[in-house]
Amino acid sequence: MRFLMVNTIFKYALSLLLITVQGNTCSGDSKCDGIVTMPLLDGMKATLKADLDVRNMNDHLKTYISSEIKKGFENAMNDVMKQIVNKGLEEINATIIEAIQENLPEKGVTYIRWGRKDCPAGADIVYTGQVSGNDYRNTGGGVNNLCLPNNPENGQHQSYTNDQVYGGEYRLTSSVKPSGWSESLNQKEIPCSVCYQQRRSAVLMIPGRKTCYKGWNSEYHGYLMSDHKTHHRRDYACVDINAEPLDNLNGGASGALFYPLRTNCGSLRCPPYTDSVDVFCVVCTK
Repeated sequence: MRFLMVNTIFKYALSLLLITVQGNTCSGDSKCDGIVTMPLLDGMKATLKADLDVRNMNDHLKTYISSEIKKGFENAMNDVMKQIVNKGLEEINATIIEAIQENLPEKGVTYIRWGRKDCPAGADIVYTGQVSGNDYRNTGGGVNNLCLPNNPENGQHQSYTNDQVYGGEYRLTSSVKPSGWSESLNQKEIPCSVCYQQRRSAVLMIPGRKTCYKGWNSEYHGYLMSDHKTHHRRDYACVDINAEPLDNLNGGASGALFYPLRTNCGSLRCPPYTDSVDVFCVVCTK
C-alpha cells in the first residue's frame, strides 16, 4: 500500500515538473524562475490566466518523497526481518521438538508393581521377583520393602548374625482383608515386578485414590498395605488390586508381613475421608 502511494507521489511530482517546463512563459528576468503561467479556464478561449510560484514546491516534494521512500523502505525491511526472525524461530522450535522426540524412547521411569509377576500393558518388565523386607520382630535395621529378583547372584556364606532379608507374606483373614480379595492369599509369599515405562519422566504413588489426577497416566491401582500396628514399623506399599501369590507352596514362615490398612478419623479429617475403610492407592506416571 505504501509503495503504491509513493508511486502516485512520483507521478504527481513529474506532472508538476512537466508543467514547470512547458508552462513557463517568463524570459529574461531572474524573478521569473520557477513561475508557471496556467490558464484558469482550461480548454476555453479565454485570456484569464495566473502566474504560480512553484520554486519551493519542488524542494518540499523532494523532501516529502525522500521521507516516504525511507518510510517505505524501513517498513519493508521490518517486514522482511520479522519474516526472517519468525522463520528462524519456527525452525529452532522444530529442531528442538525433533530432538526431544528422537530422545524420548531412550528416556523413561521405573516402578515396582507389588503383588504381581507381570507389568501393566505398555510397560516393559525389567525383572520379576519376590517381595522382601525385615522380619516384623526385629527392632532395628531396614524398614523399606524390597523387590528381590528371581535370578539372584548370591554372595558367600557368613557366620555373623544380622539377618534382615526375609520373604514377604500376605496376612489376611476372613474379617481382615480388602474388599474383593480372597482369603486364599493368606500366608502366601508376595510376588513383585519392576516395570519400565518409556517416554515418562516422573512416577508417583498417590495414597487414598484409585485414579490419577489430570495429566497423569495410571500404571496400576490397589490397596495400601504395611505391617501390623503392633509390630515394628515398616514402609507402606501399594499392592495391586489383582494381587496373586508368588507360588502354590504353603506359607506361614513369617518374615516381612503385609496387612491391609484402614482409616481412623480424628486427626484425619472426615470428611473428606471416611472412618474405618480400606485405603486405595494408585501408581501414576507422567
